[in-house]
Amino acid sequence: MENKNILKGVLFVGLGASFYGMLATFVKVAYDQGYTTAEVTTAQFAIGILILGIVNLIMMNKKSLPKVEKIDKKRLVLAGSSLGFTSLFYYLSVQYINVSIAIVLLMQTVWISILVESILNKQIPSAKKLIAMVLVLFGTVLATNLINQEVELNPKGLFWGFLAACSFTSTMFSSNKIANYLPPYKKSLWMLYGGAIVVSLFLFFSQLGPFYSEGLFSLYRNFSDDVAGIHSFNFSIFYVWGLPLAVFGTVLPPILLNKGFPHTGLGLGSIVSSLELPVSVTMAFIVLQEKVLLIQWTGIAIIIFAIIISNVSFGKK
Repeated sequence: MENKNILKGVLFVGLGASFYGMLATFVKVAYDQGYTTAEVTTAQFAIGILILGIVNLIMMNKKSLPKVEKIDKKRLVLAGSSLGFTSLFYYLSVQYINVSIAIVLLMQTVWISILVESILNKQIPSAKKLIAMVLVLFGTVLATNLINQEVELNPKGLFWGFLAACSFTSTMFSSNKIANYLPPYKKSLWMLYGGAIVVSLFLFFSQLGPFYSEGLFSLYRNFSDDVAGIHSFNFSIFYVWGLPLAVFGTVLPPILLNKGFPHTGLGLGSIVSSLELPVSVTMAFIVLQEKVLLIQWTGIAIIIFAIIISNVSFGKK
Protein backbone atom coordinates (compact mmCIF):
# COMPACT_ATOMS: atom_id res chain seq x y z
CA MET A 1 0.00 0.00 0.00
CA GLU A 2 2.85 2.37 0.88
CA ASN A 3 4.52 1.85 -2.52
CA LYS A 4 1.20 2.54 -4.26
CA ASN A 5 0.84 5.81 -2.34
CA ILE A 6 4.38 6.84 -3.25
CA LEU A 7 3.73 6.05 -6.92
CA LYS A 8 0.52 8.06 -6.77
CA GLY A 9 2.40 10.96 -5.18
CA VAL A 10 5.08 10.81 -7.89
CA LEU A 11 2.37 10.97 -10.56
CA PHE A 12 0.68 14.01 -9.02
CA VAL A 13 3.93 15.89 -8.41
CA GLY A 14 5.15 15.07 -11.92
CA LEU A 15 1.95 16.38 -13.49
CA GLY A 16 2.00 19.51 -11.34
CA ALA A 17 5.60 20.26 -12.28
CA SER A 18 4.85 19.58 -15.96
CA PHE A 19 1.97 22.04 -16.00
CA TYR A 20 4.13 24.63 -14.25
CA GLY A 21 6.82 24.02 -16.87
CA MET A 22 4.45 25.23 -19.57
CA LEU A 23 4.32 28.69 -18.01
CA ALA A 24 7.68 29.84 -19.33
CA THR A 25 6.42 29.66 -22.91
CA PHE A 26 3.20 31.54 -22.12
CA VAL A 27 5.04 34.27 -20.20
CA LYS A 28 7.65 34.62 -22.94
CA VAL A 29 4.95 35.23 -25.56
CA ALA A 30 3.11 37.62 -23.21
CA TYR A 31 6.30 39.63 -22.70
CA ASP A 32 6.80 39.80 -26.47
CA GLN A 33 3.30 41.27 -26.72
CA GLY A 34 4.25 44.06 -24.33
CA TYR A 35 2.78 42.84 -21.03
CA THR A 36 4.68 43.41 -17.79
CA THR A 37 5.52 41.20 -14.81
CA ALA A 38 2.91 42.97 -12.67
CA GLU A 39 0.20 42.39 -15.29
CA VAL A 40 1.09 38.73 -15.85
CA THR A 41 1.18 37.82 -12.17
CA THR A 42 -1.95 39.82 -11.30
CA ALA A 43 -4.02 38.09 -13.97
CA GLN A 44 -2.57 34.70 -13.03
CA PHE A 45 -3.51 34.95 -9.34
CA ALA A 46 -6.82 36.83 -9.71
CA ILE A 47 -8.31 34.34 -12.15
CA GLY A 48 -6.74 31.42 -10.26
CA ILE A 49 -8.50 32.43 -7.05
CA LEU A 50 -11.77 32.88 -8.94
CA ILE A 51 -11.56 29.36 -10.44
CA LEU A 52 -10.60 27.66 -7.17
CA GLY A 53 -13.29 29.62 -5.34
CA ILE A 54 -15.91 28.26 -7.72
CA VAL A 55 -14.52 24.73 -7.35
CA ASN A 56 -14.76 24.97 -3.56
CA LEU A 57 -18.36 26.23 -3.75
CA ILE A 58 -19.33 23.32 -6.01
CA MET A 59 -17.63 20.74 -3.81
CA MET A 60 -19.19 22.28 -0.70
CA ASN A 61 -22.64 21.59 -2.13
CA LYS A 62 -21.73 17.98 -2.90
CA LYS A 63 -20.13 17.03 0.41
CA SER A 64 -19.19 18.49 3.74
CA LEU A 65 -15.68 19.89 3.66
CA PRO A 66 -13.50 19.92 6.80
CA LYS A 67 -13.13 23.32 8.41
CA VAL A 68 -9.73 24.97 8.27
CA GLU A 69 -8.25 25.34 11.74
CA LYS A 70 -7.52 28.94 12.69
CA ILE A 71 -3.80 28.38 13.09
CA ASP A 72 -3.63 26.60 9.73
CA LYS A 73 -5.31 29.54 7.97
CA LYS A 74 -2.39 31.74 9.01
CA ARG A 75 0.15 29.06 8.12
CA LEU A 76 -1.34 28.45 4.67
CA VAL A 77 -1.56 32.15 3.83
CA LEU A 78 2.02 32.68 5.00
CA ALA A 79 3.21 29.59 3.11
CA GLY A 80 1.22 30.61 0.05
CA SER A 81 3.17 33.84 -0.16
CA SER A 82 5.98 31.71 -1.59
CA LEU A 83 3.77 31.03 -4.63
CA GLY A 84 3.62 34.75 -5.31
CA PHE A 85 7.33 35.25 -4.72
CA THR A 86 8.23 32.31 -6.98
CA SER A 87 6.23 33.73 -9.89
CA LEU A 88 7.57 37.25 -9.40
CA PHE A 89 11.21 36.24 -9.02
CA TYR A 90 11.13 33.75 -11.90
CA TYR A 91 9.39 36.15 -14.28
CA LEU A 92 11.82 38.94 -13.34
CA SER A 93 14.84 36.72 -13.93
CA VAL A 94 13.90 35.98 -17.55
CA GLN A 95 14.12 39.70 -18.29
CA TYR A 96 17.89 39.58 -17.89
CA ILE A 97 18.99 36.05 -18.74
CA ASN A 98 17.98 33.35 -21.20
CA VAL A 99 14.96 31.28 -20.24
CA SER A 100 17.20 28.20 -20.24
CA ILE A 101 19.48 29.77 -17.65
CA ALA A 102 16.51 30.84 -15.54
CA ILE A 103 15.24 27.26 -15.55
CA VAL A 104 18.68 26.02 -14.49
CA LEU A 105 18.56 28.39 -11.54
CA LEU A 106 15.04 27.30 -10.64
CA MET A 107 16.22 23.68 -10.72
CA GLN A 108 18.60 24.47 -7.86
CA THR A 109 15.49 23.63 -5.86
CA VAL A 110 16.61 20.00 -6.18
CA TRP A 111 19.68 20.31 -3.96
CA ILE A 112 18.21 23.04 -1.77
CA SER A 113 15.17 20.93 -0.89
CA ILE A 114 17.23 17.78 -0.27
CA LEU A 115 19.46 19.86 2.01
CA VAL A 116 16.42 21.26 3.84
CA GLU A 117 14.93 17.78 4.27
CA SER A 118 18.20 16.38 5.61
CA ILE A 119 18.48 19.23 8.12
CA LEU A 120 14.87 18.88 9.27
CA ASN A 121 15.13 15.09 9.58
CA LYS A 122 18.68 15.32 11.00
CA GLN A 123 19.95 12.60 8.70
CA ILE A 124 22.18 12.32 5.66
CA PRO A 125 20.29 11.90 2.35
CA SER A 126 20.28 8.37 0.94
CA ALA A 127 22.82 7.46 -1.71
CA LYS A 128 19.98 7.04 -4.21
CA LYS A 129 18.81 10.63 -3.68
CA LEU A 130 22.34 11.99 -3.90
CA ILE A 131 22.99 10.13 -7.17
CA ALA A 132 19.66 11.26 -8.57
CA MET A 133 20.43 14.84 -7.56
CA VAL A 134 23.78 14.78 -9.37
CA LEU A 135 22.19 13.24 -12.47
CA VAL A 136 19.42 15.83 -12.47
CA LEU A 137 21.93 18.69 -12.28
CA PHE A 138 24.12 17.15 -14.99
CA GLY A 139 21.10 16.52 -17.20
CA THR A 140 19.97 20.09 -16.60
CA VAL A 141 23.25 21.44 -17.97
CA LEU A 142 22.86 19.32 -21.13
CA ALA A 143 19.15 20.02 -21.55
CA THR A 144 19.71 23.77 -21.50
CA ASN A 145 22.65 23.49 -23.92
CA LEU A 146 24.96 25.46 -21.66
CA ILE A 147 28.04 23.69 -23.02
CA ASN A 148 27.60 24.79 -26.64
CA GLN A 149 26.58 28.40 -26.20
CA GLU A 150 28.09 31.59 -24.88
CA VAL A 151 26.22 32.52 -21.76
CA GLU A 152 25.92 36.07 -20.42
CA LEU A 153 25.36 35.77 -16.70
CA ASN A 154 23.66 39.02 -15.79
CA PRO A 155 23.95 39.50 -11.99
CA LYS A 156 20.36 40.74 -11.79
CA GLY A 157 19.06 37.64 -13.54
CA LEU A 158 21.13 35.39 -11.28
CA PHE A 159 19.85 37.22 -8.22
CA TRP A 160 16.15 36.86 -9.12
CA GLY A 161 16.59 33.30 -10.41
CA PHE A 162 18.22 32.03 -7.23
CA LEU A 163 15.53 33.73 -5.12
CA ALA A 164 12.93 31.92 -7.26
CA ALA A 165 14.57 28.58 -6.44
CA CYS A 166 14.58 29.33 -2.70
CA SER A 167 10.94 30.42 -2.85
CA PHE A 168 9.90 27.34 -4.85
CA THR A 169 11.57 25.14 -2.23
CA SER A 170 9.39 26.82 0.39
CA THR A 171 6.32 26.09 -1.75
CA MET A 172 7.18 22.39 -1.94
CA PHE A 173 7.85 22.23 1.80
CA SER A 174 4.46 23.83 2.50
CA SER A 175 2.72 21.35 0.22
CA ASN A 176 4.35 18.54 2.15
CA LYS A 177 3.81 19.61 5.76
CA ILE A 178 0.88 21.97 6.36
CA ALA A 179 -2.83 21.10 6.74
CA ASN A 180 -2.72 17.76 4.94
CA TYR A 181 -6.19 16.96 6.29
CA LEU A 182 -7.69 19.44 3.81
CA PRO A 183 -8.73 18.53 0.24
CA PRO A 184 -6.06 19.81 -2.19
CA TYR A 185 -8.39 22.33 -3.85
CA LYS A 186 -9.28 23.92 -0.49
CA LYS A 187 -5.70 23.96 0.73
CA SER A 188 -4.57 25.45 -2.58
CA LEU A 189 -7.14 28.26 -2.36
CA TRP A 190 -5.85 29.37 1.02
CA MET A 191 -2.28 29.28 -0.29
CA LEU A 192 -3.32 31.41 -3.27
CA TYR A 193 -4.61 34.05 -0.87
CA GLY A 194 -1.07 34.42 0.44
CA GLY A 195 0.39 34.58 -3.04
CA ALA A 196 -2.22 37.16 -4.06
CA ILE A 197 -1.20 39.43 -1.19
CA VAL A 198 2.40 39.43 -2.40
CA VAL A 199 1.39 40.04 -6.02
CA SER A 200 -1.04 42.80 -5.01
CA LEU A 201 1.69 44.62 -3.08
CA PHE A 202 4.01 44.30 -6.06
CA LEU A 203 1.31 45.66 -8.38
CA PHE A 204 0.56 48.58 -6.03
CA PHE A 205 4.14 49.71 -5.70
CA SER A 206 4.93 49.10 -9.38
CA GLN A 207 2.32 51.75 -10.23
CA LEU A 208 3.65 54.27 -7.70
CA GLY A 209 7.22 55.20 -8.61
CA PRO A 210 8.04 57.48 -5.65
CA PHE A 211 7.63 54.60 -3.19
CA TYR A 212 10.60 52.81 -4.75
CA SER A 213 13.02 55.15 -3.01
CA GLU A 214 12.02 53.93 0.44
CA GLY A 215 12.36 50.72 2.40
CA LEU A 216 12.09 47.22 0.97
CA PHE A 217 11.18 48.31 -2.54
CA SER A 218 14.50 50.08 -2.94
CA LEU A 219 15.88 46.54 -3.28
CA TYR A 220 13.65 45.96 -6.31
CA ARG A 221 14.73 49.28 -7.80
CA ASN A 222 18.40 48.39 -7.38
CA PHE A 223 17.99 44.94 -8.96
CA SER A 224 15.53 45.78 -11.72
CA ASP A 225 15.55 48.12 -14.69
CA ASP A 226 11.76 48.43 -14.62
CA VAL A 227 10.67 52.02 -14.04
CA ALA A 228 7.53 52.38 -11.96
CA GLY A 229 4.74 54.67 -12.97
CA ILE A 230 5.48 54.84 -16.72
CA HIS A 231 3.27 51.93 -17.73
CA SER A 232 -0.45 51.98 -16.97
CA PHE A 233 -2.02 48.61 -16.25
CA ASN A 234 -3.18 46.84 -19.42
CA PHE A 235 -6.41 45.03 -18.48
CA SER A 236 -6.43 43.07 -21.73
CA ILE A 237 -4.03 40.64 -20.03
CA PHE A 238 -7.05 39.14 -18.25
CA TYR A 239 -8.83 37.90 -21.35
CA VAL A 240 -5.76 37.36 -23.55
CA TRP A 241 -3.51 35.36 -21.19
CA GLY A 242 -5.35 35.26 -17.86
CA LEU A 243 -6.95 31.82 -18.23
CA PRO A 244 -3.90 29.81 -19.39
CA LEU A 245 -1.65 31.57 -16.86
CA ALA A 246 -4.10 30.78 -14.06
CA VAL A 247 -4.82 27.17 -15.04
CA PHE A 248 -1.18 26.19 -15.60
CA GLY A 249 0.28 28.43 -12.90
CA THR A 250 -2.07 28.77 -9.93
CA VAL A 251 -4.80 26.13 -10.28
CA LEU A 252 -3.49 22.76 -11.45
CA PRO A 253 0.08 22.85 -10.05
CA PRO A 254 -0.86 23.77 -6.43
CA ILE A 255 -3.66 21.19 -6.33
CA LEU A 256 -1.45 18.43 -7.73
CA LEU A 257 1.56 19.34 -5.57
CA ASN A 258 -0.59 19.50 -2.45
CA LYS A 259 -1.99 16.07 -3.31
CA GLY A 260 1.36 14.50 -4.19
CA PHE A 261 3.97 15.83 -1.77
CA PRO A 262 2.51 14.25 1.39
CA HIS A 263 3.13 10.85 -0.28
CA THR A 264 6.57 11.54 -1.80
CA GLY A 265 8.29 13.65 0.84
CA LEU A 266 10.26 16.80 0.10
CA GLY A 267 13.46 15.24 -1.28
CA LEU A 268 11.89 12.73 -3.66
CA GLY A 269 9.18 15.23 -4.62
CA SER A 270 11.77 17.85 -5.55
CA ILE A 271 13.55 15.36 -7.82
CA VAL A 272 10.30 14.45 -9.56
CA SER A 273 9.46 18.15 -9.92
CA SER A 274 12.52 18.51 -12.16
CA LEU A 275 10.22 17.26 -14.93
CA GLU A 276 9.42 20.94 -15.29
CA LEU A 277 12.64 21.36 -17.27
CA PRO A 278 12.08 18.84 -20.11
CA VAL A 279 8.49 20.04 -20.39
CA SER A 280 9.70 23.62 -20.80
CA VAL A 281 12.17 22.58 -23.50
CA THR A 282 9.51 20.56 -25.33
CA MET A 283 7.03 23.45 -25.18
CA ALA A 284 9.65 25.81 -26.60
CA PHE A 285 10.32 23.30 -29.38
CA ILE A 286 6.64 22.89 -30.31
CA VAL A 287 5.13 26.32 -29.65
CA LEU A 288 8.04 28.73 -30.09
CA GLN A 289 9.70 26.50 -32.71
CA GLU A 290 13.05 26.83 -31.00
CA LYS A 291 15.74 24.46 -32.22
CA VAL A 292 16.41 21.65 -29.73
CA LEU A 293 19.68 19.81 -30.30
CA LEU A 294 20.51 16.15 -29.64
CA ILE A 295 22.55 17.12 -26.58
CA GLN A 296 19.44 18.72 -25.08
CA TRP A 297 17.31 15.62 -25.64
CA THR A 298 20.15 13.63 -24.04
CA GLY A 299 19.93 15.83 -20.98
CA ILE A 300 16.17 15.32 -20.81
CA ALA A 301 16.68 11.55 -21.00
CA ILE A 302 19.21 11.70 -18.13
CA ILE A 303 16.74 13.64 -15.99
CA ILE A 304 14.00 11.11 -16.65
CA PHE A 305 16.45 8.29 -15.85
CA ALA A 306 17.32 10.01 -12.56
CA ILE A 307 13.64 10.20 -11.68
CA ILE A 308 13.22 6.49 -12.43
CA ILE A 309 16.17 5.28 -10.34
CA SER A 310 15.07 7.50 -7.46
CA ASN A 311 11.75 5.64 -7.33
CA VAL A 312 12.77 2.05 -8.07
CA SER A 313 13.68 -0.31 -5.26
CA PHE A 314 16.30 -2.50 -6.92
CA GLY A 315 16.24 -6.14 -5.97
CA LYS A 316 12.51 -6.06 -5.18
CA LYS A 317 9.56 -6.93 -7.34
